[in-house]
Amino acid sequence: MNDRRKIISGILIFLVLATFPFWYTKGKTATPPALSLDTPEIQKLAEKRCIEPTDYMRASHMELIVSWREAVVREGERLYIASDGRRFAMSLSQNCLRCHSDKERFCDSCHSYAGVKPTCWSCHVVPKEAAP
Repeated sequence: MNDRRKIISGILIFLVLATFPFWYTKGKTATPPALSLDTPEIQKLAEKRCIEPTDYMRASHMELIVSWREAVVREGERLYIASDGRRFAMSLSQNCLRCHSDKERFCDSCHSYAGVKPTCWSCHVVPKEAAP
């Protein structure tokens, strides 16, 4: 019973340290990155539309890319039919990076905000940034 103060102090210190991230960031929100579609590649397009609707692409583009990888590498499929019937080659380089060629502006800004580190560039060549 002589250690009661030490035990209670230890529990309190643990609780403060364990909850620190929650109360330290309370009320603070990170501002989502603003993506500009004002790139030369996108401006050249007659129809400025992605493979799937924007909301779907923002939320689920990684699932789409992973499913493409599985279909191409494991099953030999190379054609993707979008939800609206349009057809695309399952290719990060030929589709996604054609419009989203600025890796820093499109990929890195959102992935840093979300705190994720995609493994795309372990296989794919990083796109060259366009000169200003």
